[in-house]
Amino acid sequence: MDYYLHIGTLLIIYLLLAQSMNIYLGYTGILALSHIAFYGIGAYSGALISLNFGNFWLGFVVGGLLAAALGFLLGLTSIKLKADYLGIATLGFAQIIHSIMQNWDDLTRGPLGLPGIPRPTIFGLQLTEKLHYFIFTAIISTVLMYIMYRIIKSPFGQILETIRDDEIAIQSLGKNTTRYKLAAFSLGAMIAAFAGTLMAHLVTYIDPSSFHTNELAIILVMVVLGGLGTFRGPFIGVSVVILIQEGVTFIPWIPAQYVGATQMILFSLFFLLVMIYFPQGIGGYWKYKKRRRKQFTQY
Repeated sequence: MDYYLHIGTLLIIYLLLAQSMNIYLGYTGILALSHIAFYGIGAYSGALISLNFGNFWLGFVVGGLLAAALGFLLGLTSIKLKADYLGIATLGFAQIIHSIMQNWDDLTRGPLGLPGIPRPTIFGLQLTEKLHYFIFTAIISTVLMYIMYRIIKSPFGQILETIRDDEIAIQSLGKNTTRYKLAAFSLGAMIAAFAGTLMAHLVTYIDPSSFHTNELAIILVMVVLGGLGTFRGPFIGVSVVILIQEGVTFIPWIPAQYVGATQMILFSLFFLLVMIYFPQGIGGYWKYKKRRRKQFTQY
């Protein structure tokens, strides 16, 4: 039972992480590859404050605000870059953050990581039981997912989609697209940091290897596989990735040393098939079919 609760908690946190990336990558069309850095900032901020001050909520808020501030500054200096150039610039930022985690021994303990991260305490009850932490994570994630949903469905969210589809058209209406992009980027960074804090307190140990730029590929697969610019997309993408990742470990004829390689092969194969038959992603395909059906019924 504890295993399934642990996997369920992981799924919820990854869902929050993927949805936050979807805000600026899927809905706004910002090809930024720094998401893993904001995730790590939240994890380390939350862990350090919990270890030194014993206050989960302080670390949760500080990590989110720090990531939002750094996301705003990063966006301010690079948001006007186009496509690949923006991706390279933001990927460089992610690598800088990883280097800080790896080499600032006095703060992060470098490669040794931060062990013994305490679980949050709510009304005097420390959430050491996996069921308690699962419920706690589910409540926080539900609130944050609802906020993101309302933002996406608001006029603000519609402007973000218009920026993605035709930025020149929305500029001709007098909208400051840079301001909207910065807001979306900062919001995505903050939610990613919240997910990082929740993850750090779930596993109770973090080190720089968990936030290397190689891990960014998994997040991208989750978002693109489910469907960019669709709210249901991350639900599908995260579920598929977790199913493959954990399902491989139950196949008895795969030796333990080949589990990681098998997972990557299956990720690549499934991703390739989806891109061939569902170029918009699985959730994007449903959205496209629904739109076509609606247009057909109008005629």
